[in-house]
Amino acid sequence: MDYLPLFYKVKNRQVLLVGGGKVALRKANFLLRAQAKIKLVAIEVCAELEELLADKKHEVSSRAFQNGDINEASLIVAATNNIELNKQIADAAAKLNIPVNVVDQPELCSFIFPSIVDRSPLIVAVSSSGKSPVLARLLRSRLETFIPSGYGTLSVFLGDFRNKVKSKINSLSARMRFWEKVINGPAAELLLAGKPEQAETIVESMLSDFDEKELSQGEVYLVGAGPGDPDLLTFRALRLMQQADVVLYDRLVSQEILYMTRQDADKIHVGKQREKHTMEQGEISSLLVKLAKSGKRVLRLKGGDPFIFGRGGEEIEQLAEANIPFQVVPGITAASGCSSYAGIPLTHRDYAQSVTFVTGHMKNNQCDLNWSHLVQEGQTVVIYMGLIGLPYICEQLIIHGRPGDTPIALIQKGTTPQQKIYIGTLDTLPEIIREKDVQAPTLIIVGEVVALHEKLSW
Repeated sequence: MDYLPLFYKVKNRQVLLVGGGKVALRKANFLLRAQAKIKLVAIEVCAELEELLADKKHEVSSRAFQNGDINEASLIVAATNNIELNKQIADAAAKLNIPVNVVDQPELCSFIFPSIVDRSPLIVAVSSSGKSPVLARLLRSRLETFIPSGYGTLSVFLGDFRNKVKSKINSLSARMRFWEKVINGPAAELLLAGKPEQAETIVESMLSDFDEKELSQGEVYLVGAGPGDPDLLTFRALRLMQQADVVLYDRLVSQEILYMTRQDADKIHVGKQREKHTMEQGEISSLLVKLAKSGKRVLRLKGGDPFIFGRGGEEIEQLAEANIPFQVVPGITAASGCSSYAGIPLTHRDYAQSVTFVTGHMKNNQCDLNWSHLVQEGQTVVIYMGLIGLPYICEQLIIHGRPGDTPIALIQKGTTPQQKIYIGTLDTLPEIIREKDVQAPTLIIVGEVVALHEKLSW
C-alpha cells in the first residue's frame, strides 16, 4: 500500500486551509462535515467561501500565507494554483510533522482525501492513492447503490448495545457471532424498516437467551479458491472467507485471494508441492478437527475445486467422523478456468464430444493411467500436475495409438497475469518445454480443440 488508511478526528480542532477559490470551497465543505474549525488564509476569498466560514469559530485571513500560520494546525490543506507556494506549505508542514494535503500534487502530500460513502457514523472510504481520483469516485458511486441509507441508523443502534453485549459475552469470537446474527437477522431488518422498538426487543431477547456454548460451536468451510484470478471467486466463498477465524491455505492460493480473507484471522500455510510438504495430509485433517473443536470457524482454502484432485473428500470424511459441522463451496477448477483463459474449449461439436480429467503425478518415474481410454477419438484429455511427467505422458499416448501430430497445450499459471501458453504436438511439446523455464502450476490439454487456440484466444 502507498498509504496507510486512517480515519482522522478533526472535530473542534484547527485545520489550516490555504487558498480562496472553488477548490478550497470544496475542501472546506468536506472539512466542515467532520466538524473542523477552519483557519483560512488567502489573498482573495470567494464570496461562497466567506459565507460558509462566517461562524465566529472559524478564522478568515485575507493575506498571503506565512510559515507561522501552521503552528496550531492539526491538519493542513493547500488548495492554491501556485506550485511554489504549495511546496513551501508542504515543506513547512513536514518540518513539524503536521499532515498536509496539496491538491493535485500527490508527491507533496503526506495524506490524501478519499472518496467516501457517508452513512455517518458508518463511513466507507475509497482511494486510488492519488493515481486516479475519477476511478475512485466511480467506485464510490457504485457502493452508494449497494449500501442502504439506513446503515447509519443501524450503526448507532448497534453502538447503543455494545457495552451491554460486552459485559454479557466474554468471548471475542462469541461476540462477533452474536453481532453477525443481529446484523443478518430480523432485528436489523426491523430497524431498517423504521421499527426501532421491535428491533430493540429482539436484541434484548437474544441477549437474555444467549448460550455461549451454542455460539462457540466450531465449523469448517471447505472453499475452492479457483485457478488464480480473484474475480473467479463465488459470492458464497467471499462471504465465508470474511467469517473465518482461522485460514488454512494451499500454495496455489494467490496472495491477492488471501488478502480477501478476514484481516485478523490466523493464517496457516499447509501447502504441498512435489517432494516438499509443509504439512502431511493426515496432519491437515487432524488440525481442522482440532481447531473446530476449540470453537473456531475454520476456512480450508484450496486452489481450484476441492473435489477435483483437491483431496477435499478425505478432509471432510474425517470432519464427518468427528461430528464437526462443515460446508463445501465449489470453485472453478483449473480445467475450466485455464482452458477458458487460453481460448481452448474443452468440448466442441466438430472436434470433441467428451472430456476426461486425469492427474499426471509421477511415481517411480511412471504415471499409472488408463492409456487405452485416453487415446479415443473425439475426446479432450486434461492432465493436472503433469509438468514433470510431460515427456512420458506424450510418449505413452503415442505408443497407445494417439497420432504424434495431435495438438497439445501446456498452460502455466493460468488465469493470472503470469499466464503463459505453450502450444505443440505430442511429438514436439516436450522439446519446446525443455528449452523454457516453466514453473508450476501447469495444466495440459490434449486434443483437436487445442488447434482453436489461435482463433479463439482473447
